[in-house]
Order: sequence, then C-alpha cells, then structure tokens
Amino acid sequence: MPFPINRMRRLRRTETIRRMVREIEVTLDDLIYPLFVAHGLDVKLQVPSMPGVFQYSIDTLVKEAREVKELGIPAVLLFGIPADKDERGSEAYASDGIVQRAVHAIKEAVPDLIVITDVCLCEYTSHGHCGIIKGKEVANDETLELIARTAVSHACAGADMVAPSDMMDGRVLSIREALDESDFSDVPIMSYAAKFASAFYGPFRDAAGCAPQFGDRSSYQMDPPNRREALKEISLDIEEGADIVMVKPALSYLDIISDARGTFDVPIAAYNVSGEYCMVKAAAAKNYIDERRVTTEILTSIKRAGADLIITYSAKEFALWQAGV
Repeated sequence: MPFPINRMRRLRRTETIRRMVREIEVTLDDLIYPLFVAHGLDVKLQVPSMPGVFQYSIDTLVKEAREVKELGIPAVLLFGIPADKDERGSEAYASDGIVQRAVHAIKEAVPDLIVITDVCLCEYTSHGHCGIIKGKEVANDETLELIARTAVSHACAGADMVAPSDMMDGRVLSIREALDESDFSDVPIMSYAAKFASAFYGPFRDAAGCAPQFGDRSSYQMDPPNRREALKEISLDIEEGADIVMVKPALSYLDIISDARGTFDVPIAAYNVSGEYCMVKAAAAKNYIDERRVTTEILTSIKRAGADLIITYSAKEFALWQAGV
C-alpha cells in the first residue's frame, strides 16, 4: 500500500524495535582471529603498520589464545614467521617448525579453541613467493607436493583445519589426498578459493615478512576485475574437496561474496584483510570516524553479502565491545 498507510519508519522508531526486526547480526561465532607466531621467548612485538597486531613467541601466543577463548571467539588463523628461509620454504613443512610447535602448544593449553593454519610457502621462502621458483616463474605442479606436506605436518601437530592460500592450481585436491592417506580424513580444508592480487595486503606482508623479492603474485592470484573467474575458482576448489571456501579481500569484493553465496551451498568465509583494517585504524586515530561504529558496519556488510565466517583483526575489539567494555 502507498503512503500514508505504508510508513517504513514505524519499525525504526526505537532501538528495541530495530533490534527485533534486524535482518543481519554479527556474532562472535562468525569470527576468526588471525595470529602471527615467531621464534623466541617472551616476544610480543608490535607490527609497525598494524596497530593492535603483534608477533608472538609461542609462550606469549598461548596467553593470547587463552584470552581469545575467554572472550568467546571460537577460532584463530595461525601464520608462522620462520627463523631461517630457503628457496623451498623448508620450515613450512618441518615437524618442528614454528607453526607446528605453536599448534601443539595452543591445543595443549586451550583444547577447545579451533586452530586453523595458513598453508603456504611465501613466509618461508627466501624469494617470498608461494612456491618453487624455476627461472622467474612459480612452478605450479612441483609446488603441490610441498603444499600438501605442509598441510599434513599441521594436521600431525593437531590443527583442527588447514587453509591453503597459495592459489596453485590443484592444491586442494593434493591436500585432500595427502590428508586422507595420512589418516586425517576428518580435517577440513578452508581454501582461499577466490584470492585476488590485491593492493590491500601491504600491512600483512610487514607482519609476516613475506613480500616477494622480485615481481609480484599476479601470475597465480586472481586479477581484481574478474568476477566470473572467481566463481570458476570456487567451483573447482569445491570439486577438489574444499569444505569451506574463502573470498579475499572482503570489502572490495562484496559482489564476489554475494555471488558465491547465491551459487554454492557450502560455508563461505571472507577475509577482512590488513589494508582494510589499517585504513579504519588510521582514520580513527585522526578522529575522522567512530571506529566502533565503522568496524561493526564493515563486519555487518560482509555478513550481509553472504559470508558465514569473517576473518578479521578486529575480532578481539569486537568481542570487548559486545561485552560492553
């Protein structure tokens, strides 16, 4: 019915009514908190370009994991910073590597916290690329065996889920087969299925020390203008055995999240990446914006687009806001 019978403002009149008819609400169960672990003892090193984000040694990481769990955040996504790097990224799949040791320590101290591990070689290679280099190119098929070995080593350490981020063709299938052959058929894969070659990753590369030493990652990460290709990438990962598929970054790719939600009947994750986080932090530091409101609006937009899970550096702050702190 037309105005004045139909008045849309009736259901916006009070905060209680607005809450009652709210269509989308972000909860702590939607969130995954990224963490960075490095060698050493009693290390909690502020990442210069990421306010509120730190590199932890295993002992301080365990303390952080306990706090994350106490806040009600159900899961963390773990990134490792090795002591040494080489051309093949050997520490990525070493049984005593930094991530493997960190996973074991967290699961021993906080067994109910879900530990997801990033599976890639870029943090561990001397050249900073996500696979084996031949000439000036990343060799796809030769890299798959190392990616699969990395995933299995994380599962052996106790990881609840593995998350391949390398964007090599066929890596989900290689990981699934390797996990199954190693008696880890129950370990799910959350694939970075549509990961774009984005300019929003800069602060992360500062945190993880993984900037490529030559060229860029455009030959294996997706070209940002491509929408249909993203659905093909996601479809292939699902066919290869991915249990959850991820779109990364989130904010500039809300259309991809929405497309994925409307096309595929699997859980969709989205990564609210470092550049997105840091823009909010920088603007809030200048009092240009209300950080709490803007962050909540961003997370809501990601969920409204169709994401079931949101990886975000704001998870702890959001949890504190929800608790009224």
